[in-house]
Amino acid sequence: MKKIAHPAEALVLTRIPEPLLERLMRIKLMVFDIDGVLTDGSLWYGDQGEVFKRFHAHDGHGLKMMLNSGIRMALITGRSSKIVSLRAAELGIADVIQDVRDKGQALSELVNRHYLSFEEVGFMGDDLIDIPAMQKAGFAASVPDAPAYIIQAAHWVSSKAGGHGAVRECCDLILASQGKLSPFFQPGLLGSGVIQ
Repeated sequence: MKKIAHPAEALVLTRIPEPLLERLMRIKLMVFDIDGVLTDGSLWYGDQGEVFKRFHAHDGHGLKMMLNSGIRMALITGRSSKIVSLRAAELGIADVIQDVRDKGQALSELVNRHYLSFEEVGFMGDDLIDIPAMQKAGFAASVPDAPAYIIQAAHWVSSKAGGHGAVRECCDLILASQGKLSPFFQPGLLGSGVIQ
């Protein structure tokens, strides 16, 4: 069993089985779906046809902590939206793949682009289109409000719903497993330079 550096890491890793911990410790790239994972899945339309998406600040903070810890981030979504591009740019996420029908293929392209193995990549999704990527990833995550057959394809399911801190929970889990959460508790580092 890995030595835990900080009480917060021990708390995050409570009841995480050793096989899952081993998967988490290998992650160098974590990929997230948008609708239903980074958002609650709602699509709000204005009278001019524009679509609005709501993001959670805790998720943004978690993504930024991952990037600041040297873990790559990517977004893959079946829809196309300027809002997603703006949010990704604000967070510093360079790999944003939109309007994707085959997320398994998109994940393969990311793995090749960054010279990684699938064991070093995680994917968090919530619907049928996400299954091919979840099946390829070394770590597959989902949200509790996903359909049961999606949850069955996951190695881990957040306790929080999509768009309500599920991504932050996933980020904290990966950071804690790699001993990278504890540095954020050092004086002067907690919240420093992190865009939410």
